Amino acid sequence: MNPFETNINQFDRAYFIGAGGIGMSALARYFNSLGWRVAGYDKTSTPLTKILEKEGIELHYEDLKHSIPQYFQNTEKTLIVYTPAIPSDFGELAYVRMNGFVLLKRSQVLGMITRNSKALGVAGTHGKTTTSTLLAHILDQSKYKCNAFLGGISTNFNSNFVSSKTSEYTVIEADEFDRSFLQLSPFASIVTSTDADHLDVYGSNDTFQEGFQHYVELIDTNGFLVRHKDVTLNHTQTISYGLNSGADYTGKNLRFEQGVFMFDVDTPTGLWGNVTLGIPGIHNAENAISCIALCSELGLSETVIRAGLASFAGVKRRFEYHIKKDTLTYIDDYAHHPTEINALISSVKLLYPGEKITAIFQPHLFSRTRDFMLDFCTELSEIDDLVLLPIYPAREKPIPGITSEKLLDNISSANKQLLSAKEAIEYVTKTRSGIILTLGAGDIDRIVEPLKLTLLKQ
Repeated sequence: MNPFETNINQFDRAYFIGAGGIGMSALARYFNSLGWRVAGYDKTSTPLTKILEKEGIELHYEDLKHSIPQYFQNTEKTLIVYTPAIPSDFGELAYVRMNGFVLLKRSQVLGMITRNSKALGVAGTHGKTTTSTLLAHILDQSKYKCNAFLGGISTNFNSNFVSSKTSEYTVIEADEFDRSFLQLSPFASIVTSTDADHLDVYGSNDTFQEGFQHYVELIDTNGFLVRHKDVTLNHTQTISYGLNSGADYTGKNLRFEQGVFMFDVDTPTGLWGNVTLGIPGIHNAENAISCIALCSELGLSETVIRAGLASFAGVKRRFEYHIKKDTLTYIDDYAHHPTEINALISSVKLLYPGEKITAIFQPHLFSRTRDFMLDFCTELSEIDDLVLLPIYPAREKPIPGITSEKLLDNISSANKQLLSAKEAIEYVTKTRSGIILTLGAGDIDRIVEPLKLTLLKQ
């Protein structure tokens, strides 16, 4: 069925095949908030799926094969949402395909939602989750409010979904992977960056850039584009932002004073001095400036925007502090692209000049490691004591010659080694001072709590 011809109001129940992912679970929460009955399948029980069950979403963890729960067998009233990560021969998926259900991908459902609200998209290779979460937080603190579908767990909301039954605004991460963002109908959008990525999908950087331009062309003619100064995309109404530049909204004088991260912003209406942001980081300052630009253009006051920035507590796994002692700091971050690693290390050096940096990095995807091998080597060489984990494959099969061993050989750090996750924890917990980082987008998050607990026992 063509999702552009599907009216979301024709349904009153939703069934998710692959309910436990960060994007799918936000949608499940959305329909649950509407009063729909929501159920579904996921492969394994996780802390997130357990929370969904407590919220009233009915989940199971085995393939029902030639059926789904009785209540959801009404093909007229049931919307089936699935993730492409589910194998094509999965029994429940085959059942709904053969029995006339409306079956849509997550991105297609988000597209339907954007056509029924004023959607505020956040696109870009880097910073989507932090920027969209900050934007949602500012709007939620204002009279505007919003619904929001986030790619991470907001510390302020303790959720990846924000609900408002009265707001006309919906904040959505516009994901470029698999060209999903081309399903959306944004009123306005931030584009943080268009650094090449997902070349296994796009094939070349030129095609990747074309994908973003097609996305920008979907922005409402009465809306606007907020783009980083280095992004070359354009819309009929375009606002630029950046650090130390001639952009429409320009941040400067980044500083960390008495434990507070702040900066100044030149705006079209004047200087905003001493802007305080609740989380540190050079990249987070840029994310904040994009939100200042978009919210200002929507009509929010400087006072409201400043308050939202100052009270923002961040996103899980985005520059997330786990230990802050006088002599030892442990930060976990989702950085998995060379540009993101550069931003993270630069921010750490700004905040903690002269401190030794010890890091565990898990490369994510064989194709990304291959496509950016030299860039990874350059950025990871800035780490004083580096531990590499084996490449996390996600959806991919191994590529001959692309290994963590090859990556390690070309990194110039004086102290570097390749270890298993267990060995990495044992090695890093010998560290008594300086900065410890864990970074990557795979399953490295599984070592965060064990590492933290072991470090705290020292």
